[in-house]
Amino acid sequence: MSDTVQYRAFVILLGIVSIAFLWLIWPFYGAILWAVVLAVLFHPMHGWLLARLNGRRSIAALVSVLTCILVAIIPMVLLAGSIVQEGRAVYSRISSEGFEPATYAQALYSRLPTEVQGWLDGLGASNISEQITSAFAQAGQMIAGRAWSFGQGTLGFFVAAGLMIYLLFFLFRDGDRITQAIRHAMPLKPDHTDAVLNRFISVVRATVKGNFIIAAIQGLIGGLAFWALGVNGAILWGTIMAFLSLLPAVGAAIVWVPVAVHFFLTGQYVQGAILVFVGVAVIGLVDNILRPPLVGKETRLPDYMVLFSTVGGLAILGINGFIIGPLIAALFVTMWSLFSEERRQQTITDAGGRPLRR
Repeated sequence: MSDTVQYRAFVILLGIVSIAFLWLIWPFYGAILWAVVLAVLFHPMHGWLLARLNGRRSIAALVSVLTCILVAIIPMVLLAGSIVQEGRAVYSRISSEGFEPATYAQALYSRLPTEVQGWLDGLGASNISEQITSAFAQAGQMIAGRAWSFGQGTLGFFVAAGLMIYLLFFLFRDGDRITQAIRHAMPLKPDHTDAVLNRFISVVRATVKGNFIIAAIQGLIGGLAFWALGVNGAILWGTIMAFLSLLPAVGAAIVWVPVAVHFFLTGQYVQGAILVFVGVAVIGLVDNILRPPLVGKETRLPDYMVLFSTVGGLAILGINGFIIGPLIAALFVTMWSLFSEERRQQTITDAGGRPLRR
């Protein structure tokens, strides 16, 4: 049997085993993803600890894991608990007050100027009450289903969190060796391998360190504004604004603009003006000031690509799509850039008869 046949058989077997392994760990891909993300984000701190502890890898890894738990994991769990409690409180308040979406929509519709009512009627908004009632019913069913799924998946959440923390320890302790093993195993040129790995690290850092910090600040400002203006569920809406702030172009405005419109239509002009000022001047200013130093040009992606990749990742993969979507888009751009550069070099070589030294 020739060496070529043996090599091809080995590559096929390698592919089958790799696919089987990925299928095996797929139920916990989220735990693996966030372990890698935390390892990348806290790697500079871990390197500092490792130097201070005279190269004691296990102790440094343990301290780094404990730091991640205190700084990132526990606050997220507490925030999730607050969101659940806030959502239940809002739901109970709406139920006890007998909130009727159709009646509320009709009342707002009656406050509009006659010209605006005629324009809406021309758009087929005469049955707006039925449409809003149907939309609220569907939203209620979706939220109830999500809440039931969350209750059923509590055990799975803690299992995934335990696996994430366990894996995070080994990524801190053996991260350099794992990175070298990946670099040597990738079937790419060394410069291409370095470009892909560096791109992965830069996108993870830019997405989480930059976008998440900006989103958290914007959500905090929006939540405080809602609380000061007496809007129910300020923590819930602030968290929603924080997540939506990850989307370029639209962002938190999806939440605060309808609330501002409600204030104006109900005659609360001061509250509406304050909310518009906070949304446009303060929240928008945070994005313009903090995004360049925190994110910079690390992602090198246009806004439309970030928007589509983030929404697509969210639709397919849930919350993990906020990272995986832009990461796939960035790697897509990187790989095609490397391919285009190779084609350009090949064209120069073919045209000149020999490679040109640069």
